[in-house]
Amino acid sequence: MTDQIRSYGRFGTAVDTQARNKVLRNTYWLLALSMLPTVLGAWIGVATGITASLTGGLGLIVFLGGAFGFMFAIEKTKNSAAGVPVLLAFTFFMGLMLSRLLAMVLGFKNGSDLIMTAFGGTAGVFFIMANLSTVIKRDLEGLGKWLFMGAIVLMIGGVINVFVGSPVGMAVLSVMAIGIFSAFLLVDLKRIVDGGETNYISATLGLYLSLFNIFQSLLALLGLFGGDRE
Repeated sequence: MTDQIRSYGRFGTAVDTQARNKVLRNTYWLLALSMLPTVLGAWIGVATGITASLTGGLGLIVFLGGAFGFMFAIEKTKNSAAGVPVLLAFTFFMGLMLSRLLAMVLGFKNGSDLIMTAFGGTAGVFFIMANLSTVIKRDLEGLGKWLFMGAIVLMIGGVINVFVGSPVGMAVLSVMAIGIFSAFLLVDLKRIVDGGETNYISATLGLYLSLFNIFQSLLALLGLFGGDRE
């Protein structure tokens, strides 16, 4: 009887590990795929200037309305066949919204270098957090609650700075965003590794949002302090 219980325990652990690995593998594949619509949306935005008029309050309304609308739709469709297309449509929208910052940075002489540096920095943060998530044994769910509060403060500060237009405020918010969303990245990855997240679409959305904000914040900082107008 004891041997049967032990065998069942080993089998259950194997199944759990297999399920976690499947979610992690699918999440990474979908995350990589989601970068394609993002790049496409950013390219269209830069090439056509379609988002150039989205400044100030109008840009804020379009961004927040579109982002939260898509996230609501993703949550509703994450267990259906429509989940992946809706997620990819969201990443295309986010690429469009990113195009204004990209166009501004590309206006610098070293704009392309700054974009590649921000991309490399974001990839580096992801690599570090992905490795940390496999070695940290402590449960990080409690940290997630504090990070959510930090993200709310960050969003409020961002809304205020849209109207104030302070470069110092942007720099402070960007530094805060890099720290907060790097930690969010670790918490989300740890949840997947531990088997706490079983839906790869939800998992991808969380990781994508963190990476998007890290990249955008790094690029804003590089543009502020490293842009060459000569």
